[in-house]
Amino acid sequence: MQRTNALLDIYQKRGARGLPLERVYRHLFDPELFLRAYGRIYRNDGSMTKGTTDETVDGMSLQKIHDIIGQLKLERYQWTPVRRTEIPKGHGKPGKRPLGIPAWSNKLVQETVRSLLEPYYEQRFSTHSHGFRPKRGCHSALCEIQKKWKGTVWFIEGDISKCFDSIDHSILLKIIWRDIHDGRLVALIDGMLKAGYMEDWRYGDTLSGTPQGGIISPLLSNIYLNELDKFVEGTLIPMYTAGTKRKANPEYARYNRLIACLRQQENFDRGELRKLKQEQRRLTCNTPVDPSYRRLRYVRYADDFLLGFVGPKDEAEEIRRRLGEFLQQELKLTLSPEKTLITHATDDKAKFLGYELKVTRNGDLLSADGRRATNGRIALLMPWKVFREYRQRYSKKGKIVHRKDLLNDSDYTIIQRYQGILQGLYNYYCMATNVSKRLGRIKWVLGVSLVKTLASKFKRKIKATLKIYKRHTPQGVVLTTEIKRNGKEPLVATFGGFPVVRIPEGMGVVDFSFMATWSRPVSKRSEVVQRLISGKCELCDAKDVPVQVHHIRKLADIDRPGRRPKATWEKIMSARKRKTLVVCEACHQTIHAGRYDGPRI
Repeated sequence: MQRTNALLDIYQKRGARGLPLERVYRHLFDPELFLRAYGRIYRNDGSMTKGTTDETVDGMSLQKIHDIIGQLKLERYQWTPVRRTEIPKGHGKPGKRPLGIPAWSNKLVQETVRSLLEPYYEQRFSTHSHGFRPKRGCHSALCEIQKKWKGTVWFIEGDISKCFDSIDHSILLKIIWRDIHDGRLVALIDGMLKAGYMEDWRYGDTLSGTPQGGIISPLLSNIYLNELDKFVEGTLIPMYTAGTKRKANPEYARYNRLIACLRQQENFDRGELRKLKQEQRRLTCNTPVDPSYRRLRYVRYADDFLLGFVGPKDEAEEIRRRLGEFLQQELKLTLSPEKTLITHATDDKAKFLGYELKVTRNGDLLSADGRRATNGRIALLMPWKVFREYRQRYSKKGKIVHRKDLLNDSDYTIIQRYQGILQGLYNYYCMATNVSKRLGRIKWVLGVSLVKTLASKFKRKIKATLKIYKRHTPQGVVLTTEIKRNGKEPLVATFGGFPVVRIPEGMGVVDFSFMATWSRPVSKRSEVVQRLISGKCELCDAKDVPVQVHHIRKLADIDRPGRRPKATWEKIMSARKRKTLVVCEACHQTIHAGRYDGPRI
């Protein structure tokens, strides 16, 4: 354990110093790395999903790790093709995107390789890159824009067409080879990229791209797009940055002199002073168009990037052209012409990470020291289309309706589901200046649908339903229910009950679609790994025998009302609140055969 942590620390320091890595492949022979990888990914939703084989996380054992290491030592490890399926695009976008589902062993090897490379590359990535990285996320990207992009004139919205499917394998391997001088490791990654895919049980070659769904794919895409970051930071930003500050506006300075002269007079007219200040606030203190002043700023999240430019529009168009040429010539990627837009920061709104962005111009909103507090600052807005989408989702023929798919659930579960939707929206859009207004409308739509769902489930009228679930609290009106338990605190589900107010800093640096773990302090093995190493069957109490880990998708699967009586092994898992059970091979076979009849709990 300590040796593994020391190795990752060395990789991290070499990355910070810009030194290459050598002889990385041999560290894949360490079982500790595979145990750490298993402890991190066994909880993932896809761990019980089959790839092109029947193998899943169920049945994980130390022998399986030793078999993989044996194949790696002989350089005979074979990647299996991923199972490709189509999933809807997120954020309400039309169409579908391909998702590749690797076999479980492939996921384990990918996570092990990722855990070795990520500490090294994290030190080499740009500070303006926020996607799929530890301690970074959507909110950290938006925070950078909000805090550092004051005075932006033009937004350049960048979107790479089919980025992850178009990554050139030869260019990616050339970049990796430049940093990692280990032919065996590069060959292993090359084999993964070219393993192919199965769609409708027909094989297809993967001539380009990193499979979306692969554990190491986000890291590989960041390694590839880091070349774009270096081009923008090393070439474009120095080229389009000039001057220390804008020239002073002569007309604004003239009003300063008039105000100063007026104040020097005895018993001056305060109404005249107020009028001069109001006229002055219509002006900017600096010259709006200064030929000697330029600023270019940049932020990237995965394949979406945004540039903020202070300068004329023709230069903004030139920046877009240079970006397109670099991507085409150096990375063989294409900017999406319909999505790579140049937007005026004050008159229009740019779109980035589900938010709308614009520069605020309001001379009447003053801070305590008399300055125009919001003038020139970036405003983050929750789009109106988000409300429209939820209104449409919970309506039929223009009228809000109940959800038929929840009628078989308990009232506790129904309220939790609606609360989860509301809380998730707030967690993401809490940085928006208009979150109270927009989310308040969505909360009303969800509340009406929730009441109608509860009323439909119990065949009650709306008023009778409200009388049962409605409560007045210091946080406002909520809908709540509880499940009483003997000797324990009751389980309470509440819809609402938290203030919908803006949080300028967001929810911190949590990435809502990715969670890296190498940088967390690791003091001991995960609980399931310790149980696996112990070599004790948790059903028959046999000791010092080869054991396997029996997995289930979720505990709710063995607690559903109306199903057959629970078996002994299910009672044990339910009592321990675990989705895993370490058992010997004989007990595991009898569990899957449905005939386990061992000692009771």
